Amino acid sequence: MWSAFPHWGMMFKHISVLLHAPRVTLGVAIPRKHLHDGLVKLHPKVSEAIAKKEAVLALESTIITHGMPYPHNLNTAKEVEQIVKEHGVVPATVGIVKGKIHVGLSDSDLQYLAENKKMLKASRRDLPYILTKGLSAGTTVSATMMIAHKVGIPLLVTGGIGGVHHDGQNTLDISTDLTELGRNPVTVISAGVKSILDIGRTLEYLETHGVCVATFGKSRDFPAFFLPKSGFQSAYNVTDEEEAAQLIVNAHKFGQDSSVLIAVPIPEEQAASGLVIDDAIQQAVQEARNKGIRGKDVTPFILDRVYELTKGISLTANIALIKNNAKVGSRIACALTRQSYHKYSTLSQPPREKLGAHEKLVVIGGCNVDFIAKAKQGNLMFNGPTNRSTMHQTIGGVGRNLADCLSRLGLTPLFISALGKDANGDRVLRFCSHMDTSAVVMLPEHCTAVYCAVIAANGELSVGLGDMDIHWQITEQYVSKFKVQLQSASLVCLDGNIPTSTINYVCSFAEEHGIPELPSVMDDVIGVALDMSRPLLKHLQCVIVTLGQHGVLLCGKSEEGTISLQPKKSPKDVPGTSCAIHYPAIAIEAEEILNVSGAGDSLAAGIIAGILTGQETHTCIRMGLLAARYSLGSQEAISTLINTDSVNPQKVIDRVWQQPTYQNENKPPTTKSEL
Repeated sequence: MWSAFPHWGMMFKHISVLLHAPRVTLGVAIPRKHLHDGLVKLHPKVSEAIAKKEAVLALESTIITHGMPYPHNLNTAKEVEQIVKEHGVVPATVGIVKGKIHVGLSDSDLQYLAENKKMLKASRRDLPYILTKGLSAGTTVSATMMIAHKVGIPLLVTGGIGGVHHDGQNTLDISTDLTELGRNPVTVISAGVKSILDIGRTLEYLETHGVCVATFGKSRDFPAFFLPKSGFQSAYNVTDEEEAAQLIVNAHKFGQDSSVLIAVPIPEEQAASGLVIDDAIQQAVQEARNKGIRGKDVTPFILDRVYELTKGISLTANIALIKNNAKVGSRIACALTRQSYHKYSTLSQPPREKLGAHEKLVVIGGCNVDFIAKAKQGNLMFNGPTNRSTMHQTIGGVGRNLADCLSRLGLTPLFISALGKDANGDRVLRFCSHMDTSAVVMLPEHCTAVYCAVIAANGELSVGLGDMDIHWQITEQYVSKFKVQLQSASLVCLDGNIPTSTINYVCSFAEEHGIPELPSVMDDVIGVALDMSRPLLKHLQCVIVTLGQHGVLLCGKSEEGTISLQPKKSPKDVPGTSCAIHYPAIAIEAEEILNVSGAGDSLAAGIIAGILTGQETHTCIRMGLLAARYSLGSQEAISTLINTDSVNPQKVIDRVWQQPTYQNENKPPTTKSEL
């Protein structure tokens, strides 16, 4: 039950599924974007992570094609991706396979790039030709940065960047990595500059092009790939991943178009062999000069020669170095996501259109890690037998679901909640990076709430189990820290799973300051909907009851054939007689139902968004029904397809909607069949 704005209200029960209604095809167009006319192929996991604004880390591929011999290159590439995954980040290795740019490589693609000795090396300059000819190549830092920026990935990890070659002041042999760093906001994490280069002039060049260079650690010593110290210093240093992430956030908040370069020194245990490697590098550089090797052929020649001269020591150090960079880069990616910074113009996630001007909303409630198990066939068997099912993990919680859906509809409320300081808590924050989670407290002595839903094959929820004790830590004392935000809020939504004392505090505070509030108490109201509505309407402006497969019942006083959802000072101010309007649900087949845990919250959020943006009643209800339908067909509690366009009833074909049924107080519907 949802009571509501001062002297008016709505009631919701989590929406049930539609099992027997005839199938209706929605007319919502969800076009798949063809990135640059099909030249770019996003791996499904990368595409999903970008769309959800989860932590993603780009990895360049010349280290595979030109940096190491086979099979070390293939093994290292797989191990680096695994390191990234273990940190909860999605790896996106970039490469070109047969004329198509791949962002996220399959195992077969990695194998293909790793074992082909004649693979090309692609920088920004080379991309048009390689794509035109349908060739394959490893992408350098410059090309990978460019591609990562196009698809909305903010971070890139590599071994070492290119730079100014020795005697570069005369030959102008300068890596395009440097010019890309000066014009591309993607942050690069590397072990500094390759030690075969002129490091001093490279740093000067980066300064000229406005690149912010910071060493990761306690000192400003700039590393030299195999060596932790080059004899030069970075302009700055960042002591940990949180400080690094904040540096990146501020660079982009200010609108800086150039990159941030985070230089990560090689671990001390591998640095002992650095001097041996350095001597070999000097010899290899001299040999390259004597042979007249220039341009992009210099680095592969020197790396191969150093490998021979050091009898493989350089390869061991190189592998350790790139793995360490991947660890640091993954931690920075997680911190960046926690700080909710993803303001890149991406191809897969166009900027959200705001519904309208409004003040800040506040949602107070629980946040869970949800485990959804859906039976594959027949009735569920209890008391021992194993039921064949599909399993899925997602993020839920009534409060979180409301805040998530409202954020996708352009409202972005402040979400007040509590999480455990554990792996699940970190996972929740990464998943919710598109929301304002600045008021979510992390509690080290508590576990993040976990909920398990068992769903029958027909889509009905059979049983739910929850470990949600942490919700009781959303106390009156904690919520009171946000008095300023509460006082300025245009609406406060409450999840009924939080302590009663907190609900009473917020309601009293809201009444004192004239703030609309939507407390939620999860009661079953289907059987007594009409009887319950009449006494409530003495105190509330309106009541909304969800009726599962039968849709939504709106109860209130009629104004010219409809019921207004816009707030009034008092129910006595509402003219007309009591009535009920039934809105049939949008039909959905049972096999299309993937998750029932967030449909009711999506319904509520869609209606709230309509109310707050001044929509008429029919539009508000239909916005909620569309949002609920999307979430029923999504693996996630709140569908990622929900946005201001997809829940706009004017963009959905008319045959989706059955006409609402109007009943006045003289002849109220008495059974579900009459609804």
